[in-house]
Amino acid sequence: LAMVSQAKGYHCVFVCPDKVSEDKRNVLKAYGAEVVVCPTAVPPDHPDSYYSVSDRLVGEIDGAWKPDQYSNPNNPLSHYEQTGPEIWRQTDGEITHFVAGVGTGGTISGVGRYLKEVSNGRVTIVGADPEGSVYSGGSGRPYLVEGVGEDFWPSAYDANVPDRIIAVSDKDSFITTRRLAREEALLVGGSSGMAAAAAIRLAHELDDPAAVIVVLLPDGGRGYLTKVFDDGWLAQYGFLGQPSELTVGDVLRGKGGRLPDLVHTHPNETIAQAVAILREYAVSQMPVVRAEPPVMAAEVAGSVSERDLLDALYAGRARLTDRVEDHMADPLPTIGSGEPVAEAVEKLHEADAVLVQEDGKPVGVLTRQDLLGYIASV
Repeated sequence: LAMVSQAKGYHCVFVCPDKVSEDKRNVLKAYGAEVVVCPTAVPPDHPDSYYSVSDRLVGEIDGAWKPDQYSNPNNPLSHYEQTGPEIWRQTDGEITHFVAGVGTGGTISGVGRYLKEVSNGRVTIVGADPEGSVYSGGSGRPYLVEGVGEDFWPSAYDANVPDRIIAVSDKDSFITTRRLAREEALLVGGSSGMAAAAAIRLAHELDDPAAVIVVLLPDGGRGYLTKVFDDGWLAQYGFLGQPSELTVGDVLRGKGGRLPDLVHTHPNETIAQAVAILREYAVSQMPVVRAEPPVMAAEVAGSVSERDLLDALYAGRARLTDRVEDHMADPLPTIGSGEPVAEAVEKLHEADAVLVQEDGKPVGVLTRQDLLGYIASV
C-alpha cells in the first residue's frame, strides 16, 4: 500500500499497535508513509485502539478512505479467486490439508472455501492462532506475535470454513521462526513461524504417508531482525535460557524450586489497597497490571513502589482514596528468567527492581535484596 500510494501520489497513513516492530515502521516511513502507533492492551472499542483511531482519522482527513481489511469482502474474495486456485494447481489437486494463520480471517476463509468446493470437502482446513486470541477460544488478551489473531470477530472471517483451530504459544512461534531460517534458509516473520508450528504439530498427528499439507507463510523476516532474530529481545521475554549459568529464574524460584505468585495491583484499585498489598507480602514495589495472572507482557500498565507512594502521600500530592493509575510510575525494566544473574546485577545498577518474564509472561519482581538473600543462602 505504501509503494502504490507513493506511485499514485496519495498520502498514506498506517495505524498500528505498539507491538509492531520498529523495523516494519521504518520501512513504511522510508516509502513516505505516515505511521500512527496505538497501545496494544486496550479493548477494540477504546478510543485509543488502532481500530478507533483509524476510524477517527477517516473522519478528520478530507477525502480519506480506509481499506478496512477486517470487513472488506474483497479480502476473502481475492484469496478465493487467486490464492486457492494457485495452491490447487501447484499440488495437482493432491493437497489434503491447508494450514494458515488467522488474522483478519480473509486468507483462511477465501482459500478454505475454494479448496473445499473444488475437492468436494476432501481438503481439511486448519487455522493457526496465537494463544489468547478469540479464534482458539481466548479472550483476545495481548500476545507478542504480530499480524495474526484477534480480540474481536471480523466479518471477513467465515467460521464455517476452518475444520480446526490450533493454538500456538509465542515461544513455539518464535522458536519455529528461527528454525526455518537456520535449517531451511527461510527468513520469515513470527506469524509464519506460528503457522509452520501448527503444521508440524498436525503432521505429527497424521498417520497417512499420502497426506499433502500446504502451509502458507505470509510474511518475510526482514521486519523482525531486531525482535524475533535478536537473541537479546528473546532473552528479555524469557524465551531463551542459559542453563549452564545461574539464572534470574533460579534466584526467583529460590530453594522451593517453583515460581512464587506475581504480587501485583490494578490501575482501578486505590492507593490504600496497593499499600495493603505491599505490606501483606512484604515487598517494596510491584507491577500494575490490567488482568489477573497469568499476565501477558502487554498487560503491564506501570508500577508502584513503597517509597514513591509514601512521598506522594506525605507531600499531599496523593490521597489514599485515589486510583493507582493516577500515581503509578513507568513499568519496571524487564529481564528474561533464563538470563544470567550477572545481567540482573547490571540492570539493578540503574533500577531498584526488575520485572522477570518467562515465555513472554511476567512472573515476578527481582530486587537487590532478593539477590543478596539468595547469595547468602547458598
